[in-house]
This record gives sequence, C-alpha cells and structure tokens, in this order.
Amino acid sequence: MAPPKALAKPKTVAEYIAAADKKARPKLRALRKCIRTAAPGAVESLKWGMPAHSYKRILMIYGAFKNHVSLFAGTPVIRAFKKELAKHDTAGATVRFPFDQPLPLALIRKLTKHRVKDALEKDGKWRTKP
Repeated sequence: MAPPKALAKPKTVAEYIAAADKKARPKLRALRKCIRTAAPGAVESLKWGMPAHSYKRILMIYGAFKNHVSLFAGTPVIRAFKKELAKHDTAGATVRFPFDQPLPLALIRKLTKHRVKDALEKDGKWRTKP
C-alpha cells in the first residue's frame, strides 16, 4: 500500500510548494519567482528537502516552517547586507520572514544578485568559515 499523499516526499519544487501549509504557499511562490528573476540562469532543485537555486554552486535555498519562511542565502551575503537586514530576523546564513508580514522582494532580489556575483567572481562556496 502506498503512503498517503501528505506523507510522500516532494520530488520537485512545485510539489514542495503544493505540499506546504496554505499560509506558506503564497510566500514560497513569491520567493521562487523573485529568485528566478534575479538569477535567471539558475537551476532549480531540492536540496536538503527544500527548494534551491544553483548556478555552479548553491545560490539560495528557501523553505516553509510553522510561522515563517526562511531564506538561506549564505553567511557572506547576510554580512554584506547587515544594515538592510537589521529589521529582519537573521541567524548565521538565514533570514526568517513571518507569514504575517510582506516579503521584502526588492531586498531578496539584491541578496540573490549579490550571491550570484559572489559565486561567479569569487567562486564562492556554499559554506564559508567566518
């Protein structure tokens, strides 16, 4: 007997978004569109069970959680935009966006473009030491 659909692991980004809580879906769709716009050559896949965009290296990963969506941009990106991210909940390489607040799409585009530039020019690794 096959497992119930709700328990099946998503195999694509579209499946991940469809399986997410209804509060998370609009945020996930917006993140997906925003990152695709800022990194048009990036390849979409699932990494660690979450949507990811890669171009030679992992650029961005995002995921849905109980009360927020998280964007995993990499520690160097978070450091580079420390002032602009000051009013957001950040930790290490992550920014958390609560469901009850609008996504700062212009800022997310800037983070993504910075990550692309870093990955291409500096051969930026996904994980870097402080």
